[in-house]
Amino acid sequence: MPAAFSFLTQPSICPLVIRPGEQMTKAELIGRMASAANISRDQAKSALEAFTDGVAEALADGRDVKLIGFGSFVAVERKAGVARNPQTGAAVARPASRTARFRAGEGLKSALNG
Repeated sequence: MPAAFSFLTQPSICPLVIRPGEQMTKAELIGRMASAANISRDQAKSALEAFTDGVAEALADGRDVKLIGFGSFVAVERKAGVARNPQTGAAVARPASRTARFRAGEGLKSALNG
């Protein structure tokens, strides 16, 4: 695992170590950030909100957000199409829209695959 991500598995630094198969909540992520950066939970929450707001604004403006070694957030266009109602099987028109995708970088892939 790259050194940049090692705090994620060290209980002494990050007491909220997540075991495989579990989900991490926003509150747990804020706790990890606060602990790893030696800042208050309020400061970590503000930093996380600033990050997510910045990514959302950039994507809304049509710009990608690239974090070398971690990954990229990209805006993609979805064409209009036909979807199915899973309960009734009825066809439903789906309008064209924009959505976001995340593409993992090499550092994150290495952290995930050991």
